[in-house]
Amino acid sequence: HARCVVNGVKRALVVCDMPFGSYQIGKEDALRNAIRIMKETGADALKLEGGAEILPTIKGLIAAGIPVMGHLGLTPQSVHQFGGYGLRAKQEEEANKLIEDAKLLADAGCFAIVLEKIPAVLAECVSKSINCPTIGIGAGNATDGQILVSADMLGLTQGFRPKFLRQYANLSEIMTDAIGSYILDTKEGTFPSAAESY
Repeated sequence: HARCVVNGVKRALVVCDMPFGSYQIGKEDALRNAIRIMKETGADALKLEGGAEILPTIKGLIAAGIPVMGHLGLTPQSVHQFGGYGLRAKQEEEANKLIEDAKLLADAGCFAIVLEKIPAVLAECVSKSINCPTIGIGAGNATDGQILVSADMLGLTQGFRPKFLRQYANLSEIMTDAIGSYILDTKEGTFPSAAESY
C-alpha cells in the first residue's frame, strides 16, 4: 500500500507507519524491517509509536540514515494496553512522561512528532518545549500541524465520531443513496434506458 501511495505522489512527504510487531522485538529486527520497508516502498520516512521504551530503536534507525517521525499520546498499536481509545495523559504522571518522551525523541533526531488525543494544554506545552515540529490529531490547535483522516472527514466512516473529528461531507450517505437508486432502477428495468443503449 505504501508503494502505491509513493507511486501516486508528486510533491508530498510520504511517511510509512511501521506495522505492529515490526519494531517491538528489538533494535536489530527493527532495523532489518525498516530497511526492507524503505527499499520496497520508496517512502521518505518511517513512523514509530512510543517513547523511552523504543528510544534505542529510534536512535539505531536514525543512525542508519532513516528519517523517523515519533508518535506519542494515544498510540493505536498499543490500544489494548491502555484499555481503549480514550484521552491519554490526563493525569500528571502520564503527562510528565509524555513531555519527557517528546524531549527524548526530539533529542534523538526525530524530524517531527505526532501527538494524538491528548489535552490541548499538554500538546501546547510539548510543542513549546521541543525543537522539532509537532503534528496534532485530537490535540488542540497549538501544534505545528494537524491530521484529520480523509475517510473520517469525508463521512465515509460510520459510527466513529470522536470529539476532534470535524466531518466536512457525508459521502457515505451520498454513496448509499446513489447505489440504492442504481439497484432500484436496474430492478425496475429503467436502467439502462433507450438513450443509454446502443
